Amino acid sequence: MKTTLCRTVGLLAPLAILAPLSSFAQINRLDQVIVTANRAPERLGDVLADVTVFDRAQIERQFTGSIADLLVANGCAELSQTGGPTATTSLFLRGADSRHTVVLVDGVRVDSQASNGASWQAMPLAQIERVEVLKGPASAVYGSDAVGGVVQIFTRKAGAKPIVELGMAAGNLGSFKADGLISGGDAAFDYALSASGEHSKGFNATTPANIYSYIPDRDGWRTGNASLRVGGQLAPGHRLEFVGLTSHANTQYDASAYTPQADDHAIQDNRVARLAWSANWSPALHTELSVGQSSDRYATESFNNPYPYPYLAETRLRNVALLGNWRVDGANQLNFQLERREDRLENTDLPGGQDNRANNAAALGWLFKQGAFDLQAHGRHDSDSQYGGVNTGTLATGYSLADGWRAYASVGNAFRAPTLYQRGSTYGPDLSKPGVAALEPERGHNKEIGLRWDGDTAGFAATVYRNDVSDLIAFGAAGTCKSPYGCYVNVDRARLEGLSLDGNAQLGGLNLSGSLNLQNPANLATDSRLARRARQYGHLRVDTVLAGWTLGANAQFNGQRFDDAGNTRSLGGYTLLNIDAAYALSAEWKLQLKLDNAFDKDHTLAYGYATTPRLYYVGLRYALK
Repeated sequence: MKTTLCRTVGLLAPLAILAPLSSFAQINRLDQVIVTANRAPERLGDVLADVTVFDRAQIERQFTGSIADLLVANGCAELSQTGGPTATTSLFLRGADSRHTVVLVDGVRVDSQASNGASWQAMPLAQIERVEVLKGPASAVYGSDAVGGVVQIFTRKAGAKPIVELGMAAGNLGSFKADGLISGGDAAFDYALSASGEHSKGFNATTPANIYSYIPDRDGWRTGNASLRVGGQLAPGHRLEFVGLTSHANTQYDASAYTPQADDHAIQDNRVARLAWSANWSPALHTELSVGQSSDRYATESFNNPYPYPYLAETRLRNVALLGNWRVDGANQLNFQLERREDRLENTDLPGGQDNRANNAAALGWLFKQGAFDLQAHGRHDSDSQYGGVNTGTLATGYSLADGWRAYASVGNAFRAPTLYQRGSTYGPDLSKPGVAALEPERGHNKEIGLRWDGDTAGFAATVYRNDVSDLIAFGAAGTCKSPYGCYVNVDRARLEGLSLDGNAQLGGLNLSGSLNLQNPANLATDSRLARRARQYGHLRVDTVLAGWTLGANAQFNGQRFDDAGNTRSLGGYTLLNIDAAYALSAEWKLQLKLDNAFDKDHTLAYGYATTPRLYYVGLRYALK
């Protein structure tokens, strides 16, 4: 990895010499308002947590891949993937399992009750306006799953005036993509409609090491996505809004090396819908009543296969929530929640083919701010039809020091409920057997301290954390369930501890940003490192403007990992260089160039599976504003 990193730094260095004196937008963005940290509007500068925000400009620069690729390229998380960009993807936030991150799309939770959390590969970039990433436990605000953090995704919305956008791009691997947006409105009504699609002939997604599935062919993919946002003012201070998102991915894969003539496909369909009424009853009191639903459907199809084995798993989540915040006085604010969530799973491995449960929750938060001092406390009670009641809470305090410095500290607990598949399939506990107990929620206890500095042209943040997770659910030996092949049991304990560093600086016409994560994600039960997680990862990015071109170069690096829980199969570290460029041909037309994995680095995210080779795109974008 050292050789590649040195080559990358050598390539980035000339940009500093060539950079003009014109400057980028001011780096200080602490006045922007976010909603993910406390589930209510709050200045980023007042947040007592480790939060990263991506705006539309950053998303457009990413250009390729999914939301997961955006987070990984910018040092927010680690990635595991079994093939191309639409293959099964896991994201590790602060070393936590993929299932330990809450994922929201416009406030609607998306999850799979059959697999390891949200389907990251089904989240397109073209439909996204903004992403907020909260690192660290947040079950006292969001309930189950928020052990490692929260990722909230916001779809495209209308601007101050009508907008028409069209984009097309073509690249190697037989790749082509297109997207479009129409939006507009006025003070009484607004709308935004977007659509996108992609097709690629792909590459061979397996390697010879995958002896059971390796077939030397190309595994392509195609996607189709659309989003709609419609809103209107019912009365002064009252707004009704509908948001919908649908995404489809069809991915070729090799199911078995013994049926090379078969054409196997994995079909991933995700849908999100939400209707919300926001009301400002007074300058001090705001409420939002919403009804939402999401679905995650994964199915396999096989053609020309003498031994087809179709699989289906579909999760449907329904949610009704009343959220509110009341500014009691200049120093105190109360946040409150009432929420009901209903989960339903259809799966070929469940007795009867389906299972369901319901959860009711109430939460209260107190935010106190007096001068340079902040104090925040949150508490929540979840009552579930399967596993009973769980109480969670967080306490955080912060203090603003002189010259832009701010320190904070927090403690809190979190949990992740067993999935319907873990509890109800033939691999779940057989409660008719003597001494066999139902699966318990996985629980986390977190402590962290942070220090942040923000200047006119530079910023820095450091966070030290320790998250002890108990009752981890693992696939263990047979005996407690009906399956003779193994059972889900609460056996493991993990400790997620580390140091996160983030920084940015504006040097003349050069904009620098970077991150470094040093961590020790350990399985305490086996005294080993958690699978597919490194001790260090991060990124370094440089942006500048040169002769009318907007240029960017991003180096993302990841250390050595182990593919298995026993730490017997090593995955080497790697550094990837990605380059993006844009040139305004006119007020409406823009040329876009993207080069990913510029050095064509051969690296592994999951043993037996290949990763995307050097990939380039050339695109045109039209925007009428």
